Parts: sequence; structure tokens; C-alpha cells
Amino acid sequence: MRAYEIPARVTPEGKLELPDALLKLLPSNQVVRVLILFDDTRDVEEAAWSRLAAEQFLAGYSDADAVCDKV
Repeated sequence: MRAYEIPARVTPEGKLELPDALLKLLPSNQVVRVLILFDDTRDVEEAAWSRLAAEQFLAGYSDADAVCDKV
């Protein structure tokens, strides 16, 4: 099995546009497997909100609040 990592573009019509150089490397008249990776800004935003929430939550506590730890 071979794998190629190349940039591709999704056209306004919703079709995947592959570079001609890659198409020349692919076998003709065969089924290929396609793995699609793309940057999703929602993942970045969600991670930032989660980090901010954790920071704000932990900022409200001090060592004096750890009464259960003083046994």
C-alpha cells in the first residue's frame, strides 16, 4: 500500500480537486481509499473555551481552601 500526502481543494461545487501530478501516480480504473484531514476552527475555539473555563475555575481556589487535604 502506498500513501501520498498532497494539498487538495474543494471547489465551490463541492468536488475534490486533485493535482494532475497525483492523478498520474494513481492506478487507473481501481478503487482507492481517501483520508481527508482539514483544519476545523471549531476544534480550536472549543479547546480555547475549555482551557479558559478551567483556568477561571481554578483561579477561584487557594491553598486555604484545601481543608480536606489537611488531615
